[in-house]
Amino acid sequence: MVINLNGTWQMRNISQAEWLEAKVPGSVYNDLLNSGKMEDPFYRDNEDIALKLCDFDYEYKREFTVENSLLQCDKVLLVCKGIDTLSTIILNGNTIAQTNNMHRTYEFDVKGYLVEGQNKIQIILHSPTKFMQKKHKEDPLWGAGDCIPGFPHLRKAHCMSGWDWGPKLPDLGIWRDIYIIGYNHGRLTDVYITQHHNNGEVNLDVRVSYESFKACCSNDNVFDIEVVVTYPSGEKKTYECNEALQTTHISIDIEKPELWWPNGYGSQPLYNVEVILKYKGEKVDTNSLNIGLRTLTVKREKDEWGESFEINVNGISIFAMGADYIPEDNILARCNKERTERLIKDCVKANFNMLRVWGGGYYPDDYFFDLCDRYGIIVWQDLMFACAVYRMTEEFTENIVQEAIDNVKRIRHHASLGLWCGNNEMEVGWADWPFPKTADLRTDYIKQFEIILPDVVKKYDPNTFYWKSSPSSGGGFDKPNDENRGDVHYWDVWHGLKPFTDYRNYYFRFVSEFGFQSFPSLKTIETFTLPEDRNIFSYVMEKHQKNGSANGKILYYLSQNFKYPKDFDSLLYTSQILQAEAIKYGVEHWRRNRGRCMGAIYWQLNDCWPVASWASIDYYGRWKALHYFAKRFFSPILASALDHDNKIDLYVTNDTLQNFTGKLSWSLRTQDSKIIESSEKEIEISPLTAKCFVNLDFSKYLQPSQDKRKLYFEYKLEDNGKVISSGTILFTVAKHYEFLDPKLSVDVVEKDNCFEFVISAQNYAKYVELMLTNLDCVFDDNYFDIVGGTKKVVCVDKSELPQGITTDELKKQVKIRSIYDIA
Repeated sequence: MVINLNGTWQMRNISQAEWLEAKVPGSVYNDLLNSGKMEDPFYRDNEDIALKLCDFDYEYKREFTVENSLLQCDKVLLVCKGIDTLSTIILNGNTIAQTNNMHRTYEFDVKGYLVEGQNKIQIILHSPTKFMQKKHKEDPLWGAGDCIPGFPHLRKAHCMSGWDWGPKLPDLGIWRDIYIIGYNHGRLTDVYITQHHNNGEVNLDVRVSYESFKACCSNDNVFDIEVVVTYPSGEKKTYECNEALQTTHISIDIEKPELWWPNGYGSQPLYNVEVILKYKGEKVDTNSLNIGLRTLTVKREKDEWGESFEINVNGISIFAMGADYIPEDNILARCNKERTERLIKDCVKANFNMLRVWGGGYYPDDYFFDLCDRYGIIVWQDLMFACAVYRMTEEFTENIVQEAIDNVKRIRHHASLGLWCGNNEMEVGWADWPFPKTADLRTDYIKQFEIILPDVVKKYDPNTFYWKSSPSSGGGFDKPNDENRGDVHYWDVWHGLKPFTDYRNYYFRFVSEFGFQSFPSLKTIETFTLPEDRNIFSYVMEKHQKNGSANGKILYYLSQNFKYPKDFDSLLYTSQILQAEAIKYGVEHWRRNRGRCMGAIYWQLNDCWPVASWASIDYYGRWKALHYFAKRFFSPILASALDHDNKIDLYVTNDTLQNFTGKLSWSLRTQDSKIIESSEKEIEISPLTAKCFVNLDFSKYLQPSQDKRKLYFEYKLEDNGKVISSGTILFTVAKHYEFLDPKLSVDVVEKDNCFEFVISAQNYAKYVELMLTNLDCVFDDNYFDIVGGTKKVVCVDKSELPQGITTDELKKQVKIRSIYDIA
């Protein structure tokens, strides 16, 4: 029996008398916005005004009806799936609990506080900023400098207090489901499924635990357990355990098992396992889990370079390709399944097979993992600790242990879950960063991440790999950013101002963070600026740039590579090209060295507000150039060019499970795309392999140096006549290359399911961008190069565009430019 407390509540600033309508799940900011009581915190510098609203306490209240049948239940619980963060819960005038952890699920026995008929619940949400201020004064623990001081004391998504890409907007609220539930006789307390794979056969060990509410129940053997397995085909099979013990193992053999694979390696069939607890034949509780049949772990073996770090699925070590995921909105009430599904689909379109959930946010909603299960995205799941020092008091330890138990038990059954990781960057912080360090806090780090939390994971999810920190070489502060062991965060390109080519000096075993910033599109910037703000060094633009000297870094790298752009919009475009090229340099290099390096996860996938950042998809879901580049450099079969000293080596990387045969062709061309030299080669490459097929030396053509400014190299890989990977290479930086006007033109043709944009170029064009002035869509390719005298066809699915739109309307909206147009 359930009373759903989601829906309409009343809320007020506790220092004011006025009550406002509120929505639960939701948040204070969301309710104030909906009531017209605050301005958009993302607009211009409204962040500062919104932050002050968190200095107050807020009260939420509602009434609900209780029937006598609920009061007759053996146990009645108030379940709070998420309260952000500090709260006092009052039921019918009685204070029943206080909370202090956004990441926990709380259950409170409320049977003695309920009455038949009308009941009233109040939840007082206490100011997070006042709490952090007070705790920081008492015990100034170090934390990331972009945040509100004191955030390490509060179990709240750290990035809500600010980050070097996010605003200081520590919203508060009842942010997940809240309900009252009554149980009779007993209830399920745990269901854990262990898979045993052996020569194509799969056995499930379903471990079921339950509690009984009456002393006689546990002695009378009156509880039975039924397990119903629904196959991907819809077929159901039922298994029963009569006279179940309070912890029972049920063995289930799966007939003709269908394996779950990550994106790019196979399909994602899912099985539903429903566990039903019965008392004297009557169903009293149930738990339903969707699972995928697979083995998934991190393989670490000594080798000639050090020690491998490989995501191994069903016995196959894959090259992990993807990005780091942060919360999708600083106002969590605006997050939803539809928005997340769009983002996950965008990852699949760009050939991702992995996301790393970064440890400074929150544990994602169930639907996030459901979507990753369905679309084949492996999840690297950080525990929610990042760039901070924590004091392991008895209270704090108990709090985070229960937090870990709650989330491990909630998430562990998902096919997409790849590994648990203790924290983001704190081992390397203790090893290398200049913050105040004491012996007791150093010991607390070891207790927290190398003893207590791994013990929780081992107890509650022994089948999933635990990694102590990211980056790490295995723990114990032993060279945590070692190139030859574990995972690495590499930031010398960007923070260290090293050139893009510096990536090629390293052969990391697994790089889980590296990145480069860019500005979002003009459309996005127009949402938070006035025309007078549109200068990257204006006050408002710098309010939407949280990484100190980042705008200067963008200009530094721009000066190394491109001519200075002629206007603001051209500068935005060029920044995105810089970002895309930087990440491409790293990924293609590491994929050429597949086997030694086995993962490239760039920072970052998405934004939580409109901002200049490392994201490849901005706050509004608009793809930057980087995401289009990612679709190409994460291609399962990739042709890439290593250029050095007037030489070019052509590689093919095959990250599929099939042998590949195709044609690799190349040509040396002038600015107007006349061929100076060309050739082609039939190639064959084994699965899960990278290989160099062509070594070329163009020294004779590149003397004197002015010739470097007039020639370019083109290459492409074809499969049965279809180009599946291609690119062009300059022999000098783009700012020195003597581009001719490509004289681009575009036509639009309607097909059954899509619109085709047909782009023509008379001369060589680089970084060709298509854009619609008043509409947003995802093209199937963008920011590409075109050989002069050829055409490029780019498609947009009709589902991306308003129903009934015509080719004439699209022709009026389409804009096209290349790097030639920036100066």
